[in-house]
Amino acid sequence: MHTRFHHSLGAYHLMTMALQELKNKGVDITPEEEVAAKLAILLHDIGHGPYSHALENGIIEGVSHEAISQWLMEDLNRQMDGALSLTLDIFNGRYYKKFLHQLVSSQLDVDRMDYLNRDSFFTGVAEGTIGYDRIIKMLTVHNGELMVEEKGIYSIEKFIVARRLMYWQVYLHKTVLSAENMLVKILQRAKALAQDGQQLFCSPALSYFLYNTVSKDNFEREPDCLRLFCMLDDYDIMGAIKVWSEHPDKVLSLLCKWLINRELFKVVLTNEPFDNSAVDLLRQQVAQKWQITDSDLDYFVFTDVASLRAYNVNDEKINILFKDGTVKDISSIDNALISHTLAIPVKKFYICHPKI
Repeated sequence: MHTRFHHSLGAYHLMTMALQELKNKGVDITPEEEVAAKLAILLHDIGHGPYSHALENGIIEGVSHEAISQWLMEDLNRQMDGALSLTLDIFNGRYYKKFLHQLVSSQLDVDRMDYLNRDSFFTGVAEGTIGYDRIIKMLTVHNGELMVEEKGIYSIEKFIVARRLMYWQVYLHKTVLSAENMLVKILQRAKALAQDGQQLFCSPALSYFLYNTVSKDNFEREPDCLRLFCMLDDYDIMGAIKVWSEHPDKVLSLLCKWLINRELFKVVLTNEPFDNSAVDLLRQQVAQKWQITDSDLDYFVFTDVASLRAYNVNDEKINILFKDGTVKDISSIDNALISHTLAIPVKKFYICHPKI
């Protein structure tokens, strides 16, 4: 199934396979470490809210889902009298066996192995399919770090290529950018109205985040903040948007109606930043057609950047262990596809606006 819960179960399954493979190759993994690593991957996405990234940018500023995952795991650890202490050490990369953290979070982690295949299947984009079983068979540990045996080079290249293709064909697709940006603008407008004292229909949990300025401090000092965040789900957001489509505020009701009726913003992608005169012309056209005031036009016409580096040489590298004992980063191998193209970041500029 295509839910975050099932993705977590899938990643847990792949973690089980990876740990078993490493143990078969003589890597020392205690039963406690095995359980802790499995718990770390099972809980790695627990801090995601409804519509995840849109919520992070819409009503909670400066607080990432990774940080919320951390606070939830720490809260669970207190409730369980420290049973998750080792899990937290692995999750945060503090544990001395670095390869356990790399399995949870790196450029070759079981999280990516699961979501690439899962998203590829459910979107029908075949290019995202990877041979995770082959990759797992090629995993090894050298000097305490996760590496891939020489025989697995091509499987890793396919994995990195698949990730790049999935980003441009699915995650950063024009329709995705449009719908997500519209949702962000709706939440930002609702928050602005709430902060201005206007009455908005919403669940108690959503009300807390709209009518209060919630920061990192609130999550760390107020137990209620984390509890209310956990009560938020997709129904809170979509239920509110359906009611807001009839709200007297023109900006909020227009955006909500368009999202519900799938009248999504037009998105244009280019390799160069947009000319200010072209943006100004669009703003004038939108203002005229829907009688939008200058101060509200930023909700309807805006530019941004979508960027992707399929393989980041500055991040946790994917190291290849050769038969003679030498270790090379995948991007530094002779004739490797990665070194020529996929390590270079790709940046695309885009503009969003209603269809005129």
